[in-house]
Amino acid sequence: MARHPYYPQDLQLHHYTENTVDLATLFAGFATGVSIILGAALLLAQRRRPSISALDRFLVLWFVLSGSLHCFFEGYFILNHARMPAAQDFFGQLWKEYAKSDSRYLAADPMVLTLETITVLVWGPLSFLTSWCIVSESPHRLSLQALVSTGHLYSDTLYYVTSILDMRRGVLHSRPEALYFWVYFVAMNALWIIVPAFILYQSITGSAQAVATTKRLTRPGLTSGYRKENPRITAMKKYKALARSQSQ
Repeated sequence: MARHPYYPQDLQLHHYTENTVDLATLFAGFATGVSIILGAALLLAQRRRPSISALDRFLVLWFVLSGSLHCFFEGYFILNHARMPAAQDFFGQLWKEYAKSDSRYLAADPMVLTLETITVLVWGPLSFLTSWCIVSESPHRLSLQALVSTGHLYSDTLYYVTSILDMRRGVLHSRPEALYFWVYFVAMNALWIIVPAFILYQSITGSAQAVATTKRLTRPGLTSGYRKENPRITAMKKYKALARSQSQ
């Protein structure tokens, strides 16, 4: 039987070496890095848009967090997946800790590698773009929010389902302890189901209201008796006002 803490216990991990940094230190370092990134993002967002609402602040931080994890942490996995069992740098040891909940990351599972590649190349950059569109009140923000959130929902659902199907066949990728299965695997990944579902709902309802408002504003005779303004300009003004109200 292979000598490592991962499931399945007969999984062959060539050149595997144990972590040299304890869990508390790994967690503290990760939390510090995330706090610095989100703190900087919040300061920049408030400087660029002082009147930004609480909901929009949350959305900006969410998409910055997602983009940072996708591009940097998951990007590290894409670049180093072949040597992951022996990795001893900070991100490598973080991945080996997380892999106790899903050993597919150490085994370079093709499905996981495919999902992560798409996430790094597509959803990561789009997450950063979405956060900027929210701060700048771009008319494209709702469309981008919906697109990225749909990608998150699809990827996370596929990630869960493939693991569950393996479990039903008797193939376990997670250690049985609550920390690894319920906290790492279930709870941490569930955030990318719950939050994107909320954002997708908010984006769909906001877009529907914007379309309805545009239709009302562009009806013939609506501006009778007044100097007519270009309907597109009027619709854009109303759209921005509606977007602000949706974010409050």
